[in-house]
Formats: sequence, C-alpha cells, structure tokens
Amino acid sequence: MKLVAFDFDGTLSDSEMTVLLGERMGVADEMADITERAMNDEISYAESLRERASLLEGLEEERAEEAYGEVELRPGAADLIERLNDYGHHTAVLTGGFDRGVERALEAGGVEVDHVVSNSLPVKDGRLTGDVEGPLIEGTKDRELERLAAELDVKMDHTVAVGDGANDLPMLEVAGFSVGFAPKDAVRPACDVVVASMDRLGRVFEERNLLRAPDS
Repeated sequence: MKLVAFDFDGTLSDSEMTVLLGERMGVADEMADITERAMNDEISYAESLRERASLLEGLEEERAEEAYGEVELRPGAADLIERLNDYGHHTAVLTGGFDRGVERALEAGGVEVDHVVSNSLPVKDGRLTGDVEGPLIEGTKDRELERLAAELDVKMDHTVAVGDGANDLPMLEVAGFSVGFAPKDAVRPACDVVVASMDRLGRVFEERNLLRAPDS
C-alpha cells in the first residue's frame, strides 16, 4: 500500500481556479500572470496566492460558486484515482488551490480521494473578503506529505507525488517516487518520470507495479 499525492491545478485539473474566479471580477489576465510567475518560481507561492486573493475582494459568494462549478478533472483523472483507490492505496490532493473547487470537481467526476489538503477563500456578508486561509499558504507540500505518511504509517519510500509547478517541488523532492505532469522547466530536475496525460501516468503506475494492467 502506498500514499499517492496529487497536485490539483495543472495536474489533476487543467482548470485554473483563480482565473475562473478572476473572470467574474474582470481580473483574469492579472490572475494568470501572477500564477505563471509563481509556477516558474519567480515569486513565492505565498506572495502570489495573497496577491490573487486580494483581487477577488468583494466577489459575491454565488458568483464564486459558479466559478467553482466550472472546475473539471482532466480526462482520465477520475478513472485513475478510482483504480488507485480500488487497489488499496491512499489517495490525496495537496493543493494551494481552494477546497470548494476541488470538492466540486471530484463530485462532478464521481470520485473521492482519502485526503484533501487545501486552502479556502473566506466569505463575509455574502462576499469574498480578499483574504486566503489554509495550511498551504506558508506551509509546504513536503510537510503535508510527511504528516500524512506518518498518520497513515506509510514509509516515505512508499509515497508518490505528482505535480507540475514550483510549489510542488518540496513534495517531489521528498517523495519515494516523483512524477512531473507536463512540469515547468524548474521542476523537471526533481522528477523521476515526466508524463503529459493521465493515460501515460496510469501506464507508469502499472510499470512501477502500483496498478495492474487492465488486461491482466
């Protein structure tokens, strides 16, 4: 049994939550620029997240929920998670993105993971406050992966991390097996394997004996 941890935005999903939210405030281009700078390790993730959240101050909660409802899993992601679950592995999402978007996407995909570690956008009087809360603002994904592994009594050698951006580097560097999903250039050196689709990721897991091939 292993612990398989996925990043969300850019990995399990090709939707960018903050951009979808930003479209409702007319700041999507600014959001995308800040996200790209963070993923390329030009600014800290915490700084980028706070900048993006501040642009959303005043957005109505109903409009935010509309944006969360547009977040989708990549083709094949739900099936792959289901296979990992059926095989008996622990599955987790570790994301600096927002809980409601992750929840809505998993629900729409008809799949569950064992653990979600994410941030949230507080609401007051029916509108986003412009703040952001959660364990993955200043906290890093390596700490959360190590914490989950300890709670589940899984050795770090038996952990798998899948991610694409600079904020995934900490967990990719400490995991027993690290997979870059169409990773940024700064992330590639930390990856044992690089893939560009969920289908290919499934085959990698089969090759590593994390999963059985469908015809076996």
